This record gives sequence, structure tokens and C-alpha cells, in this order.
Amino acid sequence: MKSYETTVVLQPELTKEQIDAVLEKITAIINAGGEVENVDEWGKRKLAYEIDKKYTEGYYIVIEFKATPEVLPNLDHLYKINDEFIRSIVINKEK
Repeated sequence: MKSYETTVVLQPELTKEQIDAVLEKITAIINAGGEVENVDEWGKRKLAYEIDKKYTEGYYIVIEFKATPEVLPNLDHLYKINDEFIRSIVINKEK
């Protein structure tokens, strides 16, 4: 398994319950083919630039995990089909 890190920026108006539900979806996908090592919720932060002409803030979550490469398309699909995500990225932490 390889080490990865994903950072997601969620809509700032989401409630704590909605954020927990999104986090549960992400961890379920990761746990299907790997394991979550660390979840770091940064909370609401000001964005560097306005997104979609309406978002100036976002709720940041950083997740470190180990997984097989087959998990990555499933995460990407989740990020694309849900409106809660403003931005997302997955990086490989290994060289």
C-alpha cells in the first residue's frame, strides 16, 4: 500500500452533522482498500480567491491514509458527484 494525502474544501455553510456525514463517506471509501492514518479538520478558512462567484470561505479537511491505487478513482468520483465539495486533491506522499 502507498501513502497518500487528500485535502478537501467543503462549502462553508454546512452543519457539523453534514460535515461528519461527508467525512464518513470519505473514510468508508478509503477503508475499503486501505486505512486512514490521520484526519485533521482545519475548520473554516478564507480562500485565496473567490470560487464559483460565491465562495470566499471553505471548510478544510486533510486526511492522511495508506491504500491501494484502486481507491483513488472511487475518491475522485465521490468528489465530483457531490456538491458539498468546492475543491479536492489527492497526492502521493511517497517518492
